[in-house]
Formats: sequence, structure tokens, C-alpha cells
Amino acid sequence: MNKQENYAIPLPTIRRFPAYLRLLKDHANQGQMWISATTLAEQLKLKPIQVRKDMACTGVEGKPKVGFQVCELILGIEQYLGWDNTTDAILIGAGNLGAALIGYKGFENNGLRIVAVFDKDRRKVGSQMGGIVISQIEDLADIVKKLGINIAVITVPADAAQLVAEMAVEAGIKGIWNFAPKSLNLPDTIIVQKTDLATSFAELSAKLRKHLFEQKRVHGDDK
Repeated sequence: MNKQENYAIPLPTIRRFPAYLRLLKDHANQGQMWISATTLAEQLKLKPIQVRKDMACTGVEGKPKVGFQVCELILGIEQYLGWDNTTDAILIGAGNLGAALIGYKGFENNGLRIVAVFDKDRRKVGSQMGGIVISQIEDLADIVKKLGINIAVITVPADAAQLVAEMAVEAGIKGIWNFAPKSLNLPDTIIVQKTDLATSFAELSAKLRKHLFEQKRVHGDDK
């Protein structure tokens, strides 16, 4: 698979890749060497044709009546996502959310390692979070340059997010994972991934409401 094909992978497929990885690794840990598209589809509640299309994006080819080699498929997905090599990142905002993210061991398993933490609160500076000494925000540019970091994870309050993001960009950050409940206005050259907990909860609430309504209708309780 060449780079041009690589970059053309649809976003929905990319979003499904982590789920594929978790499932494939479970099968690998159980000693399973091969897996079919049908099995993946059943366990992830997808259609087999969708699974085959997604797997085609990795460049890994399955064998008729056998399926895909599990370890080869894991490697193919990890290589596309860049999870076969650990990526270092910084975290800005040493609050409860920041502490929770640092404490989540799944990041390193998926190729992300927090190597520095920053906060403007002088009372936090010098203390540790997840084994990392918290640095003052004024040292951001020096540490980013020294460590050659490209990714910043932002977990500050909404009213501080834009300023903090601008500081990160000025320091040399190229990609921002934004957990602050605020949209950022940054140059188009900066890659921003927003994780909005309120939006996720709104989607959950809407889906649950629809599900409950449909159940009532099926059981004739919507009178």
C-alpha cells in the first residue's frame, strides 16, 4: 500500500480500527492464528463486506475459506495508525481530567506516551502526576524544543484553552488533542482532534431515548 492510498482511508474506517485491534489482540492472546471477516463482523456487529473493505485498506490480504492471519492484521493496522512506534506527547492542565488520562495505561499500549506535564498553578509545579514532575507553563517552549515533541494534550478549562493552544503552537506543537469544551481557532497547518464529553453524552442520551421509544412501540406501551 503506497502513501497516497494510505492517506485516502475513510475516517469511519480509521475510527473502527481500534475496535478491530482490541478484538484481534484478544484472539492472538488465546493462540488463534487466523480469523475470518465473518467472525470479526459478528463480534463487532458489522457486515462482513464492511470488514473486508476496512481490512483491504491495511494492505493485508485474506485467504479464501481461511480468513486473515491475526498477527499480520494487527501489524497492518498498527502501522497505519502509527501505533507500532511510541509517540511522545505533552499534557497541559494538571487537573482531575489530566490525572485520569495519565493514569490510563491504554495510551502507551496504543503508542502514546505522556512525557511532560504543565500547569499554571504554582502550587502544583514541582509535584508529580503519574510519576511525571509538573512543570510551569512558562517552560513549555523550552521543553517542547528539547524533547522534539509534536503532540499536545489539552485538559484545561474552556476559558484558558485558546491561549494555551496558541502557546503550544508557538512552541512548535503540530497536533493538538483537545479535551477542553471549546473549539480552537488555529492555523490550518495544525491538526486538531476535539474530544467533547458533552457531545458524546448528548449522542448517548439521544440514542437511548430512541431505543426506549422503539421498545415501547414494539410492546404496545406508547398509548
